[in-house]
Amino acid sequence: MTPRTEHGIVITAPEKAELQPIDVDTGPLGPKEVAGHTLATVISAGTELAWNYTGKQFPTRPGYAAVFRVEAAGAEVTDVKTGDVVFCMGRHQSYQRMTRPNVVPVPKGLSPDVAVFARMMGISMSTLTTTTARPPGKVLVTGLGLVGHLAAQIFAGCGYDVIACDPIAARREIAERMGLRALPAVPVDDATLAGQIDLVVECSGHEQAVLDGCKVVRKRGEVVLVGVPWRRMADMQAFDLLHAVFHKYVVLRSGWEWEVPHQPTDFVTGSLFGQYAGALRWLGEGRVKVEGLYQKTPPRDCQKAYQSLLHKTAEKLAIVFDWTQPSAEESVKRTGFTLSC
Repeated sequence: MTPRTEHGIVITAPEKAELQPIDVDTGPLGPKEVAGHTLATVISAGTELAWNYTGKQFPTRPGYAAVFRVEAAGAEVTDVKTGDVVFCMGRHQSYQRMTRPNVVPVPKGLSPDVAVFARMMGISMSTLTTTTARPPGKVLVTGLGLVGHLAAQIFAGCGYDVIACDPIAARREIAERMGLRALPAVPVDDATLAGQIDLVVECSGHEQAVLDGCKVVRKRGEVVLVGVPWRRMADMQAFDLLHAVFHKYVVLRSGWEWEVPHQPTDFVTGSLFGQYAGALRWLGEGRVKVEGLYQKTPPRDCQKAYQSLLHKTAEKLAIVFDWTQPSAEESVKRTGFTLSC
């Protein structure tokens, strides 16, 4: 290993994020590796807040969505060259080093701070791949945080009749600006919708939303748990949920995105990196829009960024770290890349 000092975000204690020097391996690349400096990363407000920022193990290095410019490629890499911009499941750090199968080229002209959202789109795209519901069936998305909002756009763009709901008015307003129908609560008392929903994409992680979803879904419809129940949020009996599942013949299942394989596999439909490639294409074509959903900030302001997401004071649904801003002067010198929103 040939170490060099770069910078990365480190969670050093509960609710304490810092930009710190880190050592990265800049030795000779393997034949199938690519490496370069980071242009953008995006915070996962669900996983990173619950698992990293307010978790129990410290220090920890968060992040799993990054876009970087390739500065070097291994001898066997022939379809990615120096200067190309690629997406990967990388941490919040100024330098990325990945094997070629684990990067996806970003379409020409697509801004890195938009491309990085392919990772968050992929979360619900696994449900799109595995569901038995087909367009123009009715889909209810519960929870309009970033993942839920993107899920609503994705399913609507694929021809489903989408209804979304969230108790937070600001989130509903964002969804409505994107042309989505948004309600304040699951329509359990709406006779035109209750019992007519083919698929519930549950993105809030709230037990009551799961129960209500089971009540409104049609018989043998699906309720997919995309939102992780990180902590108990409702005082309810298991009987209520089981009663709804049994009498509605509900298919209640996990929405764990890694149900599909990382890479294309024989006799298996879909793959994570296939989904990311599709997400990047949809972003490039404008089928899914993220403009207005996020704010950019330099990595040095990571503590402020995590706090605003944790306490729901952020102006937007998401925060993107811009690694070309002054907090990463060395990266600017090496890449010469400036992000545009």
